[in-house]
Amino acid sequence: MIDLRSDTVTRPTEAMLKAMTQAPVGDDVLGDDPTIIRLQAAVAERAGKEAGLFFPSGTQSNLGALMAHCERGDEYLVGQLAHTYKYEGGGAAVLGSIQPQPIENAADGTLPLEKLKAAVKVKGNPHFANTRTLALENTFSGKVIPQSYVREATDWAHSIGLSTHLDGARVFNASVASGLSLKQLCETFDSVSICFSKGLGAPVGSVLAGSKALIDKAYRWRKVLGGGMRQGGILAAACLYALDHNVERLAQDHANAERLAAGFKTLPYVKSVSQATNMVMIDFEPSVCEGLFAAFKAQDILVLGAYGGPTRMVTHLDVSEADVDRVVAVAQAYLSKR
Repeated sequence: MIDLRSDTVTRPTEAMLKAMTQAPVGDDVLGDDPTIIRLQAAVAERAGKEAGLFFPSGTQSNLGALMAHCERGDEYLVGQLAHTYKYEGGGAAVLGSIQPQPIENAADGTLPLEKLKAAVKVKGNPHFANTRTLALENTFSGKVIPQSYVREATDWAHSIGLSTHLDGARVFNASVASGLSLKQLCETFDSVSICFSKGLGAPVGSVLAGSKALIDKAYRWRKVLGGGMRQGGILAAACLYALDHNVERLAQDHANAERLAAGFKTLPYVKSVSQATNMVMIDFEPSVCEGLFAAFKAQDILVLGAYGGPTRMVTHLDVSEADVDRVVAVAQAYLSKR
């Protein structure tokens, strides 16, 4: 089976499973799981932050960060299409009493500064929520956000007293694609959430990194949110293995995505193809979608087929160059007979 639905579908390798079974563990709620302690320190060091905190998921680590940055009745500035706003169940509002102020994303994924500035509420006016935090995302739909923009936006936020958070679920993809270190990509943010269960191939887990004071606040909120785990070092060991072995190899996923995009650009009934890091967006003529997606399914190729817009295909460590060629060949065989 070739699964292109997301890079969250990866399965642990034998070597990763071995690392998990051999991990020394303790009780993380009591703060003495040695493998989790090691993971948190390693991520914090790479990100250039004082401390780290292990969470079961990126959704929870983003929410824990926002709750650590904001109080009830505060708001955060966020992209209209950002994961923390659109795809995380409204957690900031529902569980954190934090109002999101969505901003329309530009085509490159950035949030135009003029729109951000216009959205900031007047301080001290009881009619408004208090604007407290700017949240950005990198990568955004696979696109690396320009570091020049990141610095400009975060410098502006800090200049008016806002804190900054990075949803860095795929920030290692951004690092490999841009040639910038994780520390460079994170240095202007007060906190960053880094996910290990996507392209890095761990089964679960994210780490929130930031100042010790912020992580102390997030630690309490993690407990409130039900994210405190006991012998979680078994899971942290998978993340440590991914950190040591699966970062540089993201370049292969990017190359496979480029190969996939190039293959589809040669096919009929394809309106447009775009590719960034490990994501490919393919817009098919509507008339061929049902049959094409059925052809994929018949050949054990899994895609989240879209009938009213681009279909996203995501490469990852369980997708080889040969798999990419097979996907293109199946599409070509079907579309050439239309």
